Amino acid sequence: MANVLHSAVGLPGSDRPQSPIALLLKRLWRESAVRTGAVIVGLVLLAAFSAPLASALLGHGPMQQFEDTALDEMGLPIGPTPEFPLGADGNGRDVFVRTLYGAQISLIVGIPATTIAMIIGTGIGLVSGFFAGRTDRIISQGIDVALSFPFVVTALSLLALNRGGTGQPIVPPVVVVIAVIALFSWAYFARLVRGLVLELRNNAMVEASRTIGASWARIIWFDILPNILPTVLVYWAVQLPANIVAEATLSFLGVGIQAPMPSWGNMIAEAQRTSLYQDQPWFLVGPGLALFLTVVGFNSLSAGLRNVLDPHRRRT
Repeated sequence: MANVLHSAVGLPGSDRPQSPIALLLKRLWRESAVRTGAVIVGLVLLAAFSAPLASALLGHGPMQQFEDTALDEMGLPIGPTPEFPLGADGNGRDVFVRTLYGAQISLIVGIPATTIAMIIGTGIGLVSGFFAGRTDRIISQGIDVALSFPFVVTALSLLALNRGGTGQPIVPPVVVVIAVIALFSWAYFARLVRGLVLELRNNAMVEASRTIGASWARIIWFDILPNILPTVLVYWAVQLPANIVAEATLSFLGVGIQAPMPSWGNMIAEAQRTSLYQDQPWFLVGPGLALFLTVVGFNSLSAGLRNVLDPHRRRT
């Protein structure tokens, strides 16, 4: 009877083999970096999804100003109180609510930008590595040219073009920031994928497919892509925090997400520009700490995923 129960529920002692997914999840859970990163990333996601709830409970919108209650007699922002958990900024807005909404902006920009860059870079890298020869040389030169452009200077120039005659943005700033970050990120994926494909294009599996007359598209799709996909997904997690910092940098410089829409970058810029963080330090510490924890969380998660999924680094 006990053996039947063990087999039915998969308890220790069962002879039933575990599925590959179960084994992968077990290896991931054993990796301390994955656990740490998952907890921090989970908190960031929770903050982003709970922003509307926190706003409703406190009665403070992310762009609402409460000059009568959030500023003292001298017009300086108050510190943390039950009504304003992280105090207020110089315009009487709730720093806590704005920080939560800033998490939404970071994820709304970072995830699509990194995903678009991954798709474009993976496609270009597959073509470059698989066909090699002249095609590879031309594409590689294009990748080198793309990587040679300075991000901040070029991004400032591109974003400056998104201004109409009245100075208002022609395209929503969020869309432009996503496009600019993706434009500068795809080359990293392309270079990574190209190197992986060059290692695989002449192995026995690919040669066997060529022998039976498989098309190049089928070889790429069924033989090469599944083998490089885990590494590409790990690099997606590596590149995501860098792109979140890129969004914060552009917003800090005043060309990314524009105030009063909350972004960690423009919140930090406003705190430093007005020097009000000397009286209300959470005005600066709130978004700064949130950005720091987000980067640490994704970096830790990506490092753990690499330890588990990369066969050259996998622990026995």
